[in-house]
Amino acid sequence: MLGNAQFYNRTIRKVVVAFGTMFNDILLQRYSVDGTTKQELFKVPLTYGSKEKYITRITSDPNLTKTISSTVPRISFEMTGMSYDSGRKQVSTLQNFSANTSTGIKTQFAPIPYNFDFSMSIYVRNTEDGTQILEQILPFFTPDFNVTVDFIPPMDQKYDMPVLLNSVSSQVDYEGDFMTTRLIIWNLEFTAKGYIWPPVKSGKIIRQANTSIFIESQSRNSQKVFVDKANGSGYFAQEETIFVTKRDITGDVAYFSNSNTGILVVSNLNKFLEANDVVVGATTNASYTVTSVDTNPLKVVLVVTTPVPITANVDDEFGFSETITEWPNI
Repeated sequence: MLGNAQFYNRTIRKVVVAFGTMFNDILLQRYSVDGTTKQELFKVPLTYGSKEKYITRITSDPNLTKTISSTVPRISFEMTGMSYDSGRKQVSTLQNFSANTSTGIKTQFAPIPYNFDFSMSIYVRNTEDGTQILEQILPFFTPDFNVTVDFIPPMDQKYDMPVLLNSVSSQVDYEGDFMTTRLIIWNLEFTAKGYIWPPVKSGKIIRQANTSIFIESQSRNSQKVFVDKANGSGYFAQEETIFVTKRDITGDVAYFSNSNTGILVVSNLNKFLEANDVVVGATTNASYTVTSVDTNPLKVVLVVTTPVPITANVDDEFGFSETITEWPNI
């Protein structure tokens, strides 16, 4: 899509697995009639599937040999929906970086926040089994519980995924005649605040960062013009006063380029210079005709940042050096 090669980060699958992992080690202890002697301890089975299909599977008995007591207690869960969470959106241009080789890195844009809705059902034959399972779940949700998920191993992107417990309800099914054993179902609704990740791309290690600061060239304090260097005379001195007699313009020389380009930057003007203006220096008597006015922003500062040493890799310890060039050295 959108020109990207096929990719699959298994993000949704990891959210489902992380959710199920929280409940795959619940134990149920059975006691004697007086409730003092421990008798049977077993792990409660956990299955992914819809509640309706699982109820049918438990209660169906085509051979008239299976009973509810032999198939419960059990737990099933399923993802029922997902929705975009605008409240957790990060800056779209934010990227994560990870070292790939000594000369390259892996890059990935920030993940897209999504809420994943889960429904979980606990099937038991008696009330005691149900409450025992519930008491091993509810204390950890206040109302959320964080699960650390390694979403993108190559990028080492481990995120804490909050899982919120939204509601708890129960129902009792008495299907069949009066001799049929009842089925108690506890329904729990959860929301996992996870992410969906974009593709991982390869890039090069940045060995130099250039930062430029510009100001408007059409300002009386920093107007940049081009002059007819070939037909002019003399050389403007730094900070000398200039004037244009015909239009009664005055200002100060901030920069003059001694080259064929004929760049002149003038500050403290009382009027803007225009094409065909004849600019004369009050001290040097240099004279040049303006050929055109530069309307592009005027660079005033250039900062070049490089690592020290220049051969440093992504995971190395290194410092940096800065080279600063200030206006009017344009």
